Amino acid sequence: MNSEFEALEARIDQVIALVHQLRAENEVLKNQMAAAEVERLHLRATIKTARERIEGLVDTMPEDE
Repeated sequence: MNSEFEALEARIDQVIALVHQLRAENEVLKNQMAAAEVERLHLRATIKTARERIEGLVDTMPEDE
């Protein structure tokens, strides 16, 4: 009976360690997602600026006759 409790205690310790590991990994992933979102917004702004510049250049080009 005592060995069953020890085995159960060992399993509980493993589960606790796994929970801590998964929480740490989850935190890392949340930080990576936040950084990716910032980068995405920056890239969208850059694309918008580039599009506006190109449209402005196209507007100044003479039309073919």
